[in-house]
Amino acid sequence: MDPEPRSAKGRRTRARLVEAGKTVFERDGFLQARITDIATEAGVSHGSFYHYFDSKESLFREIAEEVEVRLVSMDDIPQADDAGPIERIRAANRAYLSAYRKEAPIMRVIEEVSRYDEDVRKVRSKRDDYLAARLESAIKRLQADGLADKRIDERYAATALGGMVAKFAEMMFIGGARFAMNEAVEQLTLLWANALGLSPDADSRPRPRSGKPAKAAKA
Repeated sequence: MDPEPRSAKGRRTRARLVEAGKTVFERDGFLQARITDIATEAGVSHGSFYHYFDSKESLFREIAEEVEVRLVSMDDIPQADDAGPIERIRAANRAYLSAYRKEAPIMRVIEEVSRYDEDVRKVRSKRDDYLAARLESAIKRLQADGLADKRIDERYAATALGGMVAKFAEMMFIGGARFAMNEAVEQLTLLWANALGLSPDADSRPRPRSGKPAKAAKA
């Protein structure tokens, strides 16, 4: 098995297998997916698969990790100094829901497999820990700037609010709950703002001159 091919051709082949695996897992589910089908989708021989992955489980775990990273890599969040806290929370909620909607077919499979596969659960836990750390930092900054309720424990709030958005996305795009995207973003943002004690006019208040402007709570 060659997990990190040194040649450009090897890297391209491995990337094709990852993309093919995602396609097959989305179409057939994890249990029904076959290595032969993945190899055929990638345009390689059955034996070539084992040059890069030792099992369909190892391929699936890599795909799951890549998807989880994409869900929390929200580079389109406004970073301008004049963007208020509620505006940034709104943008973060929209970015997360949009990313989840795009990845919903494979997320459905990841959700299922994580119930019985310890390694996939670890991938999800890694994502959750990374997201919680970012949320805690964002909440601390809002409290330091006098915008968020200082009685709130940032660890509890990060876990609860981050989990709320993640579960809502699962229900909306996998569970069949019918919500309009724009209204979902607004309601989640309102819940975030109210939970943190942000004033409705927080975005119009002057930004603190000392320290860095509060960044978005990336839900």
